[in-house]
Amino acid sequence: MLSTTDKKFLRLAYDEAKAGFDEGGCPIGSVLARGDVLVSQGRNQRVQGGDPIAHGEMDALRKAGRQKTYKDMTIYTSLSPCMMCTGTIIQFGIPRVVIGENKTFGGNEEFLRSKGVEVIIADDPDCTALMERFIREKPELWAEDIAEDA
Repeated sequence: MLSTTDKKFLRLAYDEAKAGFDEGGCPIGSVLARGDVLVSQGRNQRVQGGDPIAHGEMDALRKAGRQKTYKDMTIYTSLSPCMMCTGTIIQFGIPRVVIGENKTFGGNEEFLRSKGVEVIIADDPDCTALMERFIREKPELWAEDIAEDA
């Protein structure tokens, strides 16, 4: 069950994803929060910045700057995190992940759980619809983002 805070920050992650889509990039947004306080927000910047590791979660973490701890934070992401972002979540000790949707891409949720991370799948219809539109309209870019052949 999503709290009011979870809904607010997941919506911000969706807004970041939509902004990325509108810029011609991959529509994946992320927010880092400490309780009900926004720490940072970001979006996939692979296309816009020509940076292959600028995924949504990485952009939000980069914008957060140095933190003494991540152990009291939640990361919100419009799409289930890839293995690179999953590894970063584990490396930084972020204890909680709220995922907008994992129908179009998923698979690392159980790995996160096996490392003690609380994982919540929101099944957000807006996140799903945006990603489905992107995959339908730009299949080559999607395949590039997830490192698969189109």
